[in-house]
Amino acid sequence: MRVLHTMLRVIDLEESLRFYTEALGMQLLRQQAYPDGRFTLAFVGYAPETEAAALELTWNWDQSDYTLGDQYGHVAIEVEDAAQACERVRKLGYRVTREAGPMKHGKTILAFVQDPNGYSIEFIQKGTQFD
Repeated sequence: MRVLHTMLRVIDLEESLRFYTEALGMQLLRQQAYPDGRFTLAFVGYAPETEAAALELTWNWDQSDYTLGDQYGHVAIEVEDAAQACERVRKLGYRVTREAGPMKHGKTILAFVQDPNGYSIEFIQKGTQFD
């Protein structure tokens, strides 16, 4: 068994694709509209879905808002340099919610940013997460 993807509902598919591809450096792996169901699915990731897990961005055409539940935590992404990753996100006009630095009670260097839908994305600096 392996994880295939995590689905996130998005309000504006184009803006979400811009965030995940430009700010986070993912690739659009595939996209399909389902007119009868009035939704579009877009899969983004760092490698083909046959090799690694992806994010499924689901845009329901008739939905204009969602409430983020308090059960959702975040999607974690390994980065070479958490501070540089934050700067890239900031320069593209997105929100950094926690600057890069060590986690409380540990040595892992991490940061948090927010996608256009309010989802938290954690950056974990490579080589620091196993202290």
